[in-house]
Amino acid sequence: MTPGYAPTVRRDQIQWGNPRLDAGESAFFMRELEYIKSVTYDVKYKPLKALLLFPTSTEANTGATQITWRQFSLVGNAKIVADYGNDFPKADTYAVENPYKIKSIGMGYGYTIQEIRESMFSGKRLDQRRAAAARRAIDQLINQICLIGSADDGIFGLINFPGIGSYSVPADGTGSSALWSAKTGDQINRDITGMINAVFNATNGVEYPDTLLLPVKQYTYAATTRMTQFTDRTILEFLLMSSPFIKTVDWLPNELSGAGALGSDRMMIMARDDMHMSLEIPQPFEQFDPQQHGLEFDVPCHARTAGLLIYYPQSVAYGDGI
Repeated sequence: MTPGYAPTVRRDQIQWGNPRLDAGESAFFMRELEYIKSVTYDVKYKPLKALLLFPTSTEANTGATQITWRQFSLVGNAKIVADYGNDFPKADTYAVENPYKIKSIGMGYGYTIQEIRESMFSGKRLDQRRAAAARRAIDQLINQICLIGSADDGIFGLINFPGIGSYSVPADGTGSSALWSAKTGDQINRDITGMINAVFNATNGVEYPDTLLLPVKQYTYAATTRMTQFTDRTILEFLLMSSPFIKTVDWLPNELSGAGALGSDRMMIMARDDMHMSLEIPQPFEQFDPQQHGLEFDVPCHARTAGLLIYYPQSVAYGDGI
């Protein structure tokens, strides 16, 4: 361009309200106008109901390899004797031991020096999130062992514990079905009462369950369906109001769905206190010091459990087909 020369620009060539930018050009840098919320909306996972429902015991030392509980029985029959009789029958007692192996559960997480520096710079605390993921994984396995056991390790859970009682759910709903969706409120209440009586009668009135566990589908059905057309009370409300035994009705996310015979849904009742059952966790979740390998750190995590111990299996019963 010649010095001192000013090019002529016509007014109609200037687009004041809509400037033309070449490809790749922008009036603002990428994400410059983006607002990022301070709260994160993390993925939600199913609740670990076993850790909330059952009494938990950490009584056993973390160095123990098994938990053994003893049960004593009293034997002997008194009889009427003569005033000068000396043939008194003798009472006695005997005990049995029930050993359960304690199993270790392992999980871990890791990070590099650069990942930690980047997470500190961004405020994301990557190490804390990975530690939370490791704890969730261990708690999830303990929850699973408590409910369904671990066949490979010879551990039984609530659903398949040896010696628990059973109740045959009548198939007298619509179309000769045992499904609750085909039954009236009276029939459903009868099913629950029948299962309670199965425990009560099998133990001569010694055991009486206080908790009913249902699959989600049956729980929501009973919690939202009126007992009869002449009342606003739901089936569950009526049960809790009328039953002298059941004080708690709860649900499991999916462990009872398909757990019954031929893949049917199962309901369960139990006496749920620490004199009847306990979830044994001698070593709750722990994490060790980071172990450095070059620029990477590994953090081992650990817990120990013997699963759910049911001291009086006949205080628990199930009914299939609902």
